[in-house]
Amino acid sequence: MKKYMYSFAGEVTITICRIRPALAAAMLAGLLSAVPVLAADTGVDFGHPNNDVSNIGSLQRGAKIFVNYCMGCHSAKYVRYNRLASDLDITEDQLVNNLMFLGGRPFDTMQNAMPAADAERWFGVSPPDLSLIARSRGTDFLWAFMKSFYIDESRPTGVNNLALANAAMPHVLWELQGMQRAIYDERTNEDGSSEMVFTGFEVMTPGSLSAAEYDQLVRDLVNFLEYIGEPIQLERRRLGVWVLVFLFVFGLFAYALKNEIWTDIK
Repeated sequence: MKKYMYSFAGEVTITICRIRPALAAAMLAGLLSAVPVLAADTGVDFGHPNNDVSNIGSLQRGAKIFVNYCMGCHSAKYVRYNRLASDLDITEDQLVNNLMFLGGRPFDTMQNAMPAADAERWFGVSPPDLSLIARSRGTDFLWAFMKSFYIDESRPTGVNNLALANAAMPHVLWELQGMQRAIYDERTNEDGSSEMVFTGFEVMTPGSLSAAEYDQLVRDLVNFLEYIGEPIQLERRRLGVWVLVFLFVFGLFAYALKNEIWTDIK
């Protein structure tokens, strides 16, 4: 687009100005409607995790869950252990003894030991790195995904997922949540056609956690995934306030200077 702006600046510049707001609005609408669309399609509203990346206790619990249940297959290659320890108020001894089961050094990144080729052969696809999953998918999606596994004997792993149909990932938290069955009812449309509509879950095998306890566990995990997606975000917000204060004060001085200069000119 830039290439044509120089040749046809008058026409194309106007076109770009018209396209960008529409594109931005469409992208924003897609992001904001991700969970409501899921709720409409499945018949259940999973709500929001209501994350708080300033909650150190939640991040510590999320790190424990991630290391124990996720790092067997997934990595977080953009996060260093020592940065994690610094942000989560963890000592180096606690870090090594509780979070670094694969050995390595505190300044190493959070890599898993599963070869990508083996993972692809076992699961059909190599498990993705989760460093930026919260930024690419959104925390609402992760929240819904971890809550919507259900029994499906037609799948190789024995489970399916409402948020991501035919997901290759097994339900690694099944001992905690338990196993549930998706219930569908037949609905007749106005045109006479019928379709199966999801109406809810039925618990088949209870887990070791209650529903509220499992929700808190998933919330801590999603909170941790949001944190590793941008570890600097709290510092960015803190600095952003001071930047806005500086710009405001600078604007006052600039406005006063402008008035002084134009007074002489007039």
